Order: sequence, then C-alpha cells, then structure tokens
Amino acid sequence: MIVKKIILTCLLIIFSKFLSFGNFISNPKNDFILLNQETLLRNKKLISEKDTAKLSALKKLTKSADKIVKEGKLYSVMNKKKTPPSGDKHDYMSQAPYWWADSTKKNGLPYIRRDGERNPECFDISDSDEMDKLEDDTETLALAYYFTNNEKYAIFCSKLIKTWFLEKETRQNPNFNFSQGIPGINDGRGIGIIESRELLRIADVATLMKGSKNWTETDHTALKKWYADFLIWLKESPLGKDEEKEHNNHGTFYDVQVVAYALFTDNPDLAKKQIEVTKKRMQSQFQPDGSQPFELERTVSWGYVNMNLWGFIQIAYMAEKVNIDLWKYETADGKNLQKCVDWLVPYLKKEKEWSFKQIKKKTYEDTIALLKLSAIAYKNPAYESLSKLVDAKIYNSAVYELAF
Repeated sequence: MIVKKIILTCLLIIFSKFLSFGNFISNPKNDFILLNQETLLRNKKLISEKDTAKLSALKKLTKSADKIVKEGKLYSVMNKKKTPPSGDKHDYMSQAPYWWADSTKKNGLPYIRRDGERNPECFDISDSDEMDKLEDDTETLALAYYFTNNEKYAIFCSKLIKTWFLEKETRQNPNFNFSQGIPGINDGRGIGIIESRELLRIADVATLMKGSKNWTETDHTALKKWYADFLIWLKESPLGKDEEKEHNNHGTFYDVQVVAYALFTDNPDLAKKQIEVTKKRMQSQFQPDGSQPFELERTVSWGYVNMNLWGFIQIAYMAEKVNIDLWKYETADGKNLQKCVDWLVPYLKKEKEWSFKQIKKKTYEDTIALLKLSAIAYKNPAYESLSKLVDAKIYNSAVYELAF
C-alpha cells in the first residue's frame, strides 16, 4: 500500500505559510482534509511549464489511471459472498484478522487470538479489500483528473464513489456494525472501526473532483450526508462508544476519523471537542521519553508504533484548520509529539537496534509520512533528510514526485 500512505501525506506537505508563487496563487480556499490546495496548484503550474520531473511523474500517474479505467472494476459491499447477521448485504462486514480456529475444538469455535498473525480466512469476506482498492483507485483517478482536466478520469472516479456510497442498489449503509467479528464470540467489535480509518481519503478525492461536470454539487452534498450519518453512528452507537474508549491506536484513529468527518461535514465544533480528547490520549499513551508502551507490547511493535504516531500527526495537521496547535502542545509532565518522533530517529539511523518484538518485516510508509510532516511542522530539515534514506522506493514514487 505504498501509494496509499504517500498520497495521504505528500500532497499536503507544504503548508501555505511556507509557499510563495507570485500571482499564480492568491490564497485559494482550502477545502481539503489532508491535501493542500497551494501544493496542488504549484504542481499544476510546474506541469504547465513542462517541468521534466513533474511530467514524468504525471505520465506514470495517468498510466495507472488509464489501467483503472480500462479494467472498469467497480467495488461494492454487495459483492461479498457472505451475508451479515442483519440479513442486509448493504452492511459492511469483516472477520477479525488475528483470530484463528481452535484446533482443540471439533468445530474450531470459539476462535482464539494469535496477535500479529493474519488469518487468510478474513479475505473470504471482500468488503475490507474492496474498500482499500476503492480508496487507492479513486485517489489515482482524481489526481489524474486534477492534473490533466481529462473527464474520462472524472467519469469513472465518480462512478466508483457513487457505487460504494450513493447508489441505492450498491451503497454501503453508514455503519460498521459487523466489522471484525470473531466466529463463536461476536458478530462485530468496536475495534473493527479501525478498518474505516482511511475513508477520509474519499472526502479529499471528492473535493478534487468538484471542478468536474461529472461530480455535481448534488453528488457532493449526498456524499457529505453519508459521512454525516456515519459520524452520528461513530458517536452514538455502542460499538463507536467502545472504540472511543480504546487506549491505543484504536482510540487514536477513532479521533482521526471523528475530526476528519466533522471537518468534511462542516462541524468544526465537534472537531475541536474531539481534539481535546486527543490531548488526553497523548497523556495516557506517551511516555516522557517519547516511547509508546501500548504499541511496543504488540508482536509487530514497529508497525504499531509508527502507525499510531502517524495518526496523532494527522490530527495535528487537521487541528490547524480549527486553530489548535497540537504540534507544540505538551502535557504537564512533558509529553509531546516531537519527542515521539525523536524517539524513533536513532532506530532509523541504525544507531540503536530494535529490541522489541517484531514478527514481520518492517515497513516504512507511515514512517516517511510522519517524518515529512514533522520536518515542516518543526522546521527541522533533518527529518526530511532522514525520510529520503528510509525507503527509496516509497520516497521516489511517482505520486510523491507530484507533491513538490
């Protein structure tokens, strides 16, 4: 999922207060959640000026977009073979990934937990996989449309969004009542809400599409209504309330979603209120030295430490939109975001060996994302330099190139 993390990060990287491009940009309104209007305009200008690097990146991007259009693959919760306990296929459904049949029981029930080991049975229910592909494909298409103004990309991007969210026959109901159910134990869990953590990308995709005749104001309003309904479910449902109480990355990404969807649906007061919850999570999840004990106890500790910190950093970026500075916020006992970033640095520089449990190969999508934003927020070019060394394939991706 390299492109997934990089799109989330790299097209928002340069904040408007750090940019100046003469008359070409005149402080345009930024309606995005995690993208930055001025960065996008800057890149569009460079493409119009035939910048070699940007044109090369655009060629790669449109090649991917053309492939998506040609294949014509649509995604829907209706495609799954199983039916949720509600009897309604419009309800999202998934199976807990780290739970396995109990070999000591004849029917394998109830399932037992093996942290960090993903049960391939979870792929038998297609909703999660199709939602991931929807997010990736629509971002590629929306960016291709934005930089080329070619309506063929907007046509199919619009069709993908409408199929998943708006069309009566294929839309997902705005809930996650049956996410990460455990056979023999429950039909769904609050922590299954972690699977919807990147639906905020669709909000930015839709905003990218607003200039197209194939994504109307009526379409945009209807999508906002879906997110508003989902936000109500997050705040009021038993599973949503359970997730908000989680003390680790689940609680963090609950906040990410509430803040993002509140901003998208024009509810800044709710965003502000949830950011105050995030401050409390910084107190409970961080140590004064910047470590994250709840994530370090996992069997794939590297991934969870980076993932959780990336969630906090997304909130810090979004908090700027409601005039809250989480970048500099510090608890009474000295815990803050920058210490968490600095805690990772010696491991990235290989000055320290990762001594915590890690049963899978390390990945760096979240790492590069958080380093890039930290470099800007803390005006520390060392983070930027380090991000270049972490994973060249990610750093030099075509989408990343279009961020600058």
